[in-house]
Amino acid sequence: MTRHLRLAIVRDFSSNQPVPDWLAIICLGIVEGVTEFLPVSSTGHLLLVEGWLENHQTDLFNVVVQCGAVLAVLIIFTDRLKQLLFHWREPASRDFILKLAAAFFITGVGGLVLKKLDFELPDTPAPVAWATLIGGVLILAIERWLRGKALRTEVTWTIAVAAGLAQLVAAVFPGTSRSGITILTALALGLSRPAAAEFSFMLGIPTLLAAGPPPNFSPPQHPPPRPRSR
Repeated sequence: MTRHLRLAIVRDFSSNQPVPDWLAIICLGIVEGVTEFLPVSSTGHLLLVEGWLENHQTDLFNVVVQCGAVLAVLIIFTDRLKQLLFHWREPASRDFILKLAAAFFITGVGGLVLKKLDFELPDTPAPVAWATLIGGVLILAIERWLRGKALRTEVTWTIAVAAGLAQLVAAVFPGTSRSGITILTALALGLSRPAAAEFSFMLGIPTLLAAGPPPNFSPPQHPPPRPRSR
């Protein structure tokens, strides 16, 4: 079975025909799973790989495939989520939940404004490449600036508001990593790396789920059955 799969992949890639859907979906799923947890844009890399494979997927596919990353976050932070849900009355848990809600609210309001303005991201590879380059430079610069500095472990309200605004930056500039820019923003404001990563990925759960299907999406309608001949 492995041999037949390898031969099928070699045949599809060596031909001049577009890559079949089944192989493109596997590749795109791997790209999404890897890039969602790296400080690079998962959506931007999906667009790049789709262009390379000459197999462009719908906006709905690009949204739904991110749900797999959400499931991974739920698994990784299961204990933390249980703590927040079952001990939400405790001041620390309630404070963290409120800050997550505030950051998500800022992103949601900004997203609605962009939607009303009919804002659309370009699907050309150049912005994705520039955003990746600039993001790499920012990572090196911030890491160098933080060297030797004491970082806090508690998310402040300033960090929560900045994280919500940072997600809007990722929505406006194509190729900007949502997780990358929120983590960098939190680090620049003095939050420790583990705390910044946790807050960023926890914030990503409602943010990615709220993306949802495009508003013009409707499930396929099956034709009505033909009347039986008498």
